[in-house]
Amino acid sequence: MKRLALVLILVLAIAGFLGWAISQSAGYVLITYDRFRYESSFWVFLGLIAAFWLLAVLLHWLLGLLQLSGALVNPWSRRHRARRVENASRRGMRELAEGQWQHALGHLRTAAEHDRQPLVHYLGAARAANELGEHEQSDELLRRAQEREPQAALAIGLAQAQLQIARGQYAEARATLNGLHNEHPHHPYLLALLQQLSVQLEDWTALCRLLPDLRKRRVLPAPRLDELERLAWTAAIEQAGQVATGTAEEALQLLNQRWQTVPSGLRSEPLVVRAYADGLSRLGAEAKAEEVLHAALKRDFDDRLVERYGRVYGREPARQLAHAEGWLKAHPQSAALLLALGRLSLRNELWGKARDYFEASLRVEHRPETCAELARLLAQLGDAERSNQLFHEGLGLLDRNLPATL
Repeated sequence: MKRLALVLILVLAIAGFLGWAISQSAGYVLITYDRFRYESSFWVFLGLIAAFWLLAVLLHWLLGLLQLSGALVNPWSRRHRARRVENASRRGMRELAEGQWQHALGHLRTAAEHDRQPLVHYLGAARAANELGEHEQSDELLRRAQEREPQAALAIGLAQAQLQIARGQYAEARATLNGLHNEHPHHPYLLALLQQLSVQLEDWTALCRLLPDLRKRRVLPAPRLDELERLAWTAAIEQAGQVATGTAEEALQLLNQRWQTVPSGLRSEPLVVRAYADGLSRLGAEAKAEEVLHAALKRDFDDRLVERYGRVYGREPARQLAHAEGWLKAHPQSAALLLALGRLSLRNELWGKARDYFEASLRVEHRPETCAELARLLAQLGDAERSNQLFHEGLGLLDRNLPATL
């Protein structure tokens, strides 16, 4: 109400001012051009200009109304086309989420062909086609997306790699991701896909090279990344310790080179050390394996490593036994250490000491391998009854881990 009152007051003020101005002077306007001549008062001329302006406004409004009505009636108008694209997009995205691949493909392809920003629709249509097994059509949709939106090459490439992984085309996916990695070396999601593919392919060497970037970009939570790092380097060392091609000497050289690339913080990790020692033993470098295990156990005692220590053949069996006995004072209840001491005593032909260590290990923990070692020793010493009893006991322990029979 206040606004309406202000408008009325303003209109009355303007009308009053115009009335006063007209009463003061009518004015005079003369326009001539060649034979044309126009004469009128100033206020009449001003009224004609206002009338022409109002007529132009009215004509513009009528034309806009006619255009709007034509758009509402014409099914091929821009307004209707935009509505069809919007409907196709909405239905296609819902069907994609619901797993209705055939319907989603049709609607999203329609939306992509008519939308000015077709990227999301092309990517969704490519996924739907891939789920239907129409791989060629899926790739074609991605190519068209690249043509329409070349600036989205990274997004399209990531989608392509994901679809290739879903098809089991791991070599093609690696080529796609490596190409993207060369151009975008620090992209977090790209690094995550490379990590997943490396694990899938068990390409531990590639994963090890990727780990520093994964940590720097915080692609994974720190605990998961630590676990992955241990897994990757352990598997990489194990792979290097296998004689796949070439000679054992070449494999040993590769294993040592791989060990030199292990980050310093992981060289005391029991899983990694054990993998390296196992590789050395497998390739005939038993003495080197003993040195590696001894150095690791001096830094940090670990049951898994001490068990391996009892298996390897060092240069001096007596000295190796002395090293192991030196750890017994701090770890008298370690079943693994007592088992290792029994094995090392056997190697030094100390049968009584070996028997004592095996029996002490069994008192701490009943293990099948300890039962087998002691049974074998007792059979050699002539105690067949106790030996057979231990063999049966060891088999019973193994039987606990066997699947149940019907």
